[in-house]
Amino acid sequence: MNKFIPFIILLIFMINLSAQNNEEQMNTLIEETRLKFAPDKRTAIFNVSFTQDGDICTVTGETDNPVAIKYFLEKLTESKINFKEKISLLPSIQIGERKFGVVTVSVANLRTKPDHPAELASQALLGTPVKVLKYDDGFYLVQTPDKYIAWVDSDAIELFNLADFKIYIDSRKVIFVKEYGFAFRDDSELSGHVSDLTKGNILEFVDESKEFIKVKFPDGRMAFLEKSDAVLLDDWSKTRNPDAQSILGEAFNMMGIPYLWGGTSYKGIDCSGFTKTVFFLNGILLSRDASQQVNQGEGINTQSGFENLLPGDLLFFGRKANENKKERITHVGIYIGNMEYIHESGSVKINSFDPNSPIFSIHRLSQFVRAKRILTSVGSNGIEKISENKFYKGEIN
Repeated sequence: MNKFIPFIILLIFMINLSAQNNEEQMNTLIEETRLKFAPDKRTAIFNVSFTQDGDICTVTGETDNPVAIKYFLEKLTESKINFKEKISLLPSIQIGERKFGVVTVSVANLRTKPDHPAELASQALLGTPVKVLKYDDGFYLVQTPDKYIAWVDSDAIELFNLADFKIYIDSRKVIFVKEYGFAFRDDSELSGHVSDLTKGNILEFVDESKEFIKVKFPDGRMAFLEKSDAVLLDDWSKTRNPDAQSILGEAFNMMGIPYLWGGTSYKGIDCSGFTKTVFFLNGILLSRDASQQVNQGEGINTQSGFENLLPGDLLFFGRKANENKKERITHVGIYIGNMEYIHESGSVKINSFDPNSPIFSIHRLSQFVRAKRILTSVGSNGIEKISENKFYKGEIN
């Protein structure tokens, strides 16, 4: 018996070594696939892990990209790893055919987890079309037109199958253009409220009278808007030819609005929510976060100062890259001109890069990193009009 002991020890060693090699290979392949198909977890999903039982790896997880699964499995096969695959493709089969949604409240709160106390990641306005990925305990995981993925209260969206979603998309709509207001039960301000509304809300057009527009909410509720508070969405879109004046006009209109982490509406905004809202109301769709917006638009040379900046340019702040650390963008604002900029910092306010100005901020000057020009990039460099966005056109895959 003793003569077999060295062989048994060697066999155990080889099995452990093989398992260790499999583990290293598996971790490498998972990370490689994630970086290729879901480098930003805010806009794409590739959550995959594995367990090992002997020489068999069982791979579990989920992704929203079928090409990512195909790529990953091909790499696994090439690596000669013995595996079982149990990766779920989103949208989840539990969602069924109703995998399209539209926001039904004035402002829907999007959270990092399916829980009301969870961090507010973003917001979506009434009428925003979303892709529904899965359900968990009263919340839906959704993707918004800017590709942002987060959890929304199930009561804040209405689900549609493809046929009904197409009908909704093709319907005539109006957009609410007043900062704050209400949808009424009847064609009278005294008739009571159906819902509150805020600027940028979109509803279906039903009919109109001399002073009111009859509208339909995505969940079927009927209501009335004062004609002065809304315009036809098609007409609004045709007049969205933004320039510096219109961008700054909307920005100035938001002066004093309080800071809200994750806020993306007139009810409360964070720094990137401010820039996103300003450009949205000018017909342009920006990414959600400052660290994403910095990857959009045309770069501007600011190495020697601010003389190349134009009104309407986006200014990005944070930490510049050095030998030890990567660049990190944490704040964004809009350039006004004359070394002044408007941004959300506690509230929407104006500050200056000029040390002689009474509104000079040494903190912001020291953290300035770069600037991007958006207005010259519509249709390129990651900038698109809302009217050309696939979600708003009903072309959600």
